[in-house]
Amino acid sequence: MRRKAAPGVDGKTVASYEQDLEGNLEALRERVQSGRYRPLPVRRTYIAKGDGGQRPLGILALEDKIVQGAIAEVLSAVYEADFLDCSYGFRPGRSAHQALRAVHEAVMTERVNWVFEADIRSFFDSVDHDWLLRMIAHRIADPRVLRLIGQWLRAGVLENGVYADSVEGVPQGAGISPLLANVYLHYTLDLWVAQWSGRHAQGRMRLIRYADDYLLTFERRGDAQRLSNALQARLAKFALRLHEGKTRLIEFGRFAESNRRERGRARPETFDFLGFTHYCGKTREGRFIVQRKTQGKRMIRKLKALRKQMRRRMHWRLRDQRRWLSAVLQGHYGYYGITGNFRWLDRFRREVIKSWRKALRRRSQRTRLTWERFQVLLEVFSLPQPRIVHVWRNR
Repeated sequence: MRRKAAPGVDGKTVASYEQDLEGNLEALRERVQSGRYRPLPVRRTYIAKGDGGQRPLGILALEDKIVQGAIAEVLSAVYEADFLDCSYGFRPGRSAHQALRAVHEAVMTERVNWVFEADIRSFFDSVDHDWLLRMIAHRIADPRVLRLIGQWLRAGVLENGVYADSVEGVPQGAGISPLLANVYLHYTLDLWVAQWSGRHAQGRMRLIRYADDYLLTFERRGDAQRLSNALQARLAKFALRLHEGKTRLIEFGRFAESNRRERGRARPETFDFLGFTHYCGKTREGRFIVQRKTQGKRMIRKLKALRKQMRRRMHWRLRDQRRWLSAVLQGHYGYYGITGNFRWLDRFRREVIKSWRKALRRRSQRTRLTWERFQVLLEVFSLPQPRIVHVWRNR
């Protein structure tokens, strides 16, 4: 358990719970086994989204986190035998970089001419409880587990002291929610796309999904258009719908630039997936290659959040500020440090340095921290240089 995690509606923290850890866990186990365990409502909070909206998060009570974590561990072992290879999100031994690598290899090695970029509107808030329980009952026969999951889904939400029933959706932030989302999309999307491909596709196609973020690659435009029409009806059956502003079909691949040039069109469009913008590029020898760079909106949003935190930390000792910023940069390099993205890593570091200087100048109205003096300071309190962590060789 994360020791600094925010408490739920009961106010219990890890520190207070572990004062009598053995006794508390034994009492919790006895209540779960006897059927007397009842989950508490989820405390609702919000975080900012990239499009300016608010993303609702659910903060569970500590004991609910413990029980959910145990059930999720057991169910994950069961469903790992069922999940398809196209699913990469929240699964043991799988990561977002593997999903990105799958996209890269699909475009570079398969006959990809079209990419269907799709997004499900408010997926976690739209999951139908009845359908989800039916899907789980298809694989899990233990009535105690089914009862627990049903209780968590119907536990309700507490927001600003006001209780509201939860009739649909799964709370983001709950320990079992990623697994439930994978189960829901496994039956709703993954299996259906695999079946549709075998029955109706005339060319090659491929699905790559990370949680509720997914895209499909196609050899033929006709296949993409037919699946797009069928997909809307398929999702509607399970109370889901596509986001009109984030769902589109674009021409992308090895021959996209030459084909568009023959029709008098501009260069191929780009698409975003898991924080990266993918675009058609060329090697030094003039051959086609898929290029990736940090998604601009995400980078801007992260820099804005960093500037706010710098203002709150501007009176810290320089040694502590440098340690904190170094951890931020190392984490950024750890995710965005892939082959071909070095320039954007360096740009992010330069923006962080500019913001740091601006924050230090606000420490006093008399401070005259010129760039020359700041460069001397950076030699003492240096920040990590950009580095490529994930090296992808094109074969």
